[in-house]
Amino acid sequence: MKFSYTAINKEGKKYTAFLEAQNKSAFFEEFKKTGDVLVNVQEAKNAGGFSLSMNITFLERVKMLDKITFARNLGNMIEAGLALSRALTVAERQTQNPKLKRTYKALNESIAAGKSFHEALEQHPKIFSNLFVAMVKVGEEGGNLAETLKQVANQMEKSFMLQKKIKGAMMYPSVIIGVMVIIAILMMMFVVPGLTKTFKELNVPLPTSTKIVIAVSDFASNHYIATFAIMIAAIVSFIAMARTRWGKRGIDYVTLKLPVIGTILKEGNSAQTARTLSSLLSSGVDLLLAVKITGDVLQNSYYKELMKKSESVVEKGEPLSNVFIANEKLYPVFVGEMMSVGEETGRMAAMLTGIATFYENEVEQKTKDLSTIIEPILMVFIGGSVGFFAISMIKPIYSIMNNV
Repeated sequence: MKFSYTAINKEGKKYTAFLEAQNKSAFFEEFKKTGDVLVNVQEAKNAGGFSLSMNITFLERVKMLDKITFARNLGNMIEAGLALSRALTVAERQTQNPKLKRTYKALNESIAAGKSFHEALEQHPKIFSNLFVAMVKVGEEGGNLAETLKQVANQMEKSFMLQKKIKGAMMYPSVIIGVMVIIAILMMMFVVPGLTKTFKELNVPLPTSTKIVIAVSDFASNHYIATFAIMIAAIVSFIAMARTRWGKRGIDYVTLKLPVIGTILKEGNSAQTARTLSSLLSSGVDLLLAVKITGDVLQNSYYKELMKKSESVVEKGEPLSNVFIANEKLYPVFVGEMMSVGEETGRMAAMLTGIATFYENEVEQKTKDLSTIIEPILMVFIGGSVGFFAISMIKPIYSIMNNV
């Protein structure tokens, strides 16, 4: 078998090379002789051949629920007395996800080659986050891997449920606005042209709003392909812009400033920050590393930037709570003050857990109330849109009736 691997040599330079070996265990034995640090390894594919698995691998996804189940079940099996390698074999047999099957097998092979569990996990960064690896490392070193894995599962589950609630809250207004856009396009293409024909035949003077509606309708009904092309181009451009640094930053800024939704996002980020820090600190992870990993977990660029700033504060030996107290626009006052109390009493992890629980409950309640809060706003928006269209079309009709 031929393996493609990436490694770091003694000079600190990263390189990619190939190595022949009977299996992965033999590969690790052969690679050890180089004295380099292995970053990644995978079986090399034939360049000239067509492999179906190569073409569908990118379609395989590992859901968060799969990772949660893996961590919890693995912790339970180890706690029950199973060896880690045996527990991984059971996990491999139980999962239906091909990508996870390959991953669990690779983890077992890495452990058989002499690597620790957290080192094996590091070989799969797209599946196991820095948070997962760091907590497992502490669990291994402290001799309580089973408990740590269950704690990792609980932490990921809390974060997953929180994100699910926030996404669910966004779904209702998104669906309503989406349906409105579709109805507006259909009316522009099939309803307005009929009225436009009548207005032109009777030579009725048209107000400016009616002219705007007719101009849009004429373009949409006479240029179907161009209309859909513009719509697709707009969607693609928005997605492309959202992936750029400044585009993402702009979207993050706007969403945080939105009424109601902005508050939910701030409280959601507060809960996720506190929950992640609490899990890492209670597991025994160093505060500086915990802050760094928390920054990786957060999605909003403003919160990532603040956690980066927190790293330098911790390095200087200053209280972490100072950063949160000084940034009330991102984190509520309660977060910084409670963290300050935790630092003074030496119960930082416990205080962070309390903060996380409080804001998780707040987000849950606000997402439940969101439909009630947002309905009047949507009604005003829908009413304004329908009113503009109705007035634009009715005014000329009244003119026709008056002339008759």
